[in-house]
Amino acid sequence: MKAARAVLSLIASLTVLAGCNAREAPREAARPSAATVPAATPDFSQKPAGPLIVALGDSLTAGLGLRDASEAYPALLQERLNERGLNYHVVNAGVSGDTSAGGLSRLDLALDGDVRVLIVALGGNDGLRGLPAEELRKNLQAIIERAHERRIQVVLAGMEAPPNFGAQYVAEFRRTYSDLAKQYHAAFVPFLLQGVAGIESLNQRDGIHPTPEGARLVADNVWKALEPLVAEHVESK
Repeated sequence: MKAARAVLSLIASLTVLAGCNAREAPREAARPSAATVPAATPDFSQKPAGPLIVALGDSLTAGLGLRDASEAYPALLQERLNERGLNYHVVNAGVSGDTSAGGLSRLDLALDGDVRVLIVALGGNDGLRGLPAEELRKNLQAIIERAHERRIQVVLAGMEAPPNFGAQYVAEFRRTYSDLAKQYHAAFVPFLLQGVAGIESLNQRDGIHPTPEGARLVADNVWKALEPLVAEHVESK
């Protein structure tokens, strides 16, 4: 019940933003294509050597509103890896405002280097804009398949859509993540913001982006799916 209330609270917050987006750009309006590269694409030229874990996401990954990138969940995952002596470097490939199409457009840059695990945390902005769930599915599917072609393991993090586009859209949006996780045997985080969404003390004033404390809980959610993958790699050496 607590989880359900949290999701509903998040959706209520998203509705305020999505309502504006819906008036400005309805679902039938032109939408970003996979060829559109975000203006704020991270600089990957300084990737560290050694095994990499790349977190491909939007503002929730980038750490929008936090004092420093060290407070965002990718940096917190790095702390856990360091504490356990696991020789991985986490690369924060989050871009604020990014959609699944934007993530796909910069995937090759993000996967450059010795990438072992790809965390895919995209879709929140697709939902805010009311972009078709089928487009979300195609973009995420392409991301996962490209990662698998390079023998990169995938952690897929789910998101929720606001309700103002209808119950069918919300259900299709949510089902996209679970279906893809099953189809591709990806490690799955059902809801990236589980335990954080809708809790005022864990979110910034916009009600969407986590505080440093909230980001630690997001890191907990991702770590549950990530830890078995990195442990498995170590044991297979």
